Amino acid sequence: MQVILAQPRGFCAGVVRAVEIVDRALAQNGAPVYVRHEIVHNRHVVDTLKAKGAVFVEELSEIPDGALTVFSAHGVSRSIEDEAERRSLPVIDATCPLVTKVHIQGRRYAARGRTIILIGHAGHPEVDGTIGQVDAPVHLVSKIEDVAQLALPLDTPIAYVTQTTLSVDDTRHIIVALQARFSDVVGPDVSDICYATQNRQSSVRDLCKTVDVLLVVGSPNSSNSNRLREIGDEEGVPSYLIADGDGLDPAWVADAQIVGLTAGASAPEELVLSVVAALRTLGDVEVTTMPGIKEHQEFRLPPQLDRRPAVMPVAASA
Repeated sequence: MQVILAQPRGFCAGVVRAVEIVDRALAQNGAPVYVRHEIVHNRHVVDTLKAKGAVFVEELSEIPDGALTVFSAHGVSRSIEDEAERRSLPVIDATCPLVTKVHIQGRRYAARGRTIILIGHAGHPEVDGTIGQVDAPVHLVSKIEDVAQLALPLDTPIAYVTQTTLSVDDTRHIIVALQARFSDVVGPDVSDICYATQNRQSSVRDLCKTVDVLLVVGSPNSSNSNRLREIGDEEGVPSYLIADGDGLDPAWVADAQIVGLTAGASAPEELVLSVVAALRTLGDVEVTTMPGIKEHQEFRLPPQLDRRPAVMPVAASA
């Protein structure tokens, strides 16, 4: 069996930064450190941080007075920020800088009198946070059909922003529908779309041209991981979401000569390697990495921790 690893795959700079924030907060302040919502959507990452002393909660009311608090990479609403300030909780904000950029864009468009359209998935914590960061009504659309349901005059000045775990390909048709329905539509440049989401999806589309089966390493609640699996299906390749090597069903690859393997932006490389190890229990495996973009993006840590950049870890060899 030949296994081709997607390039790029796995952790993005925003996830690296968020995980490192919790790690350093624990190292500098000791346990416990309270984290509102899962720091990233990956059970392995969350369980590893729990073992070090991180406590994950859904509401600030679960956090004791005076306890060090971390906001997850998905971002939070202003009401959560205000509640933390009222309670004088010491906060370290691990919101991905690209998510923060969306918040800023939304507020700027609203300040100019535009009606805000957020392209994203209802109930996702990033979407909830973005809606709560804009001091104006925000209309959420998830698919083209939602555009037709917007109860707005056709000459309404519209501005759209997007959930960062959606790519240019995911949002293009919705943006076209907005432009077709409304006469005054603006939005961020394509270059403002999350680089990691776009890169991983483009890599999977290329990978699917040569593989018989696609395995995507990621958690079931990871939006970007699920999207990678969906893209595999769209490309006509049997595609499966797998948490780690223990989740491998040999029947998935029984007739496959070439297996494609990728990982969502919140899945660490060690889980990819665990899938490779599981495949090797089934027979001889040759592992190669496809040509692709090498990401060098770095995001600085909050000043409470360290001013040096959080550097993307070098992927371990398969």
